[in-house]
Amino acid sequence: MTRILNITRKDDFHFEITDQHGNMVEGPFDTNAAAWKALDRIDNVGSNRPPERVKPNKKVLWGKPEKKKSKKARRQERQQRKLTPAQEEHRLKVNAGKAVGWIRSGAMGKFDPAAERSYRVHQLGTFGAASEVKHIDPTVYLAEKAARGEI
Repeated sequence: MTRILNITRKDDFHFEITDQHGNMVEGPFDTNAAAWKALDRIDNVGSNRPPERVKPNKKVLWGKPEKKKSKKARRQERQQRKLTPAQEEHRLKVNAGKAVGWIRSGAMGKFDPAAERSYRVHQLGTFGAASEVKHIDPTVYLAEKAARGEI
């Protein structure tokens, strides 16, 4: 059997949901809108419709609210706080060991704490007209070419 529900106003300016016999089902509510919202909620309990999403009553913040950090950022921050310097150094070594071979070799070539690998300076030299490799004496060049019989 279906129940007939009504919204009635009491003498103290509050609203209630009552059935057809005048018995209070739910209430009192401060506003008529709150009573109707509760009535809709009661009506939707038996139906197959999904319940409406209830919005929380949050206070309005004036100004721009702060952004929440992402889950990943919070996790990283928590991990950074926990590690001691020794643990952090160990973690860096482990992660460096997991790197791909060409990355490791490239990093080793660039990392020069004792300045032992100074091969770059003397191996490459200078290029252009000032380079010793590029400097050719015309008389020597022509003499070599004549010796080979190309002239």
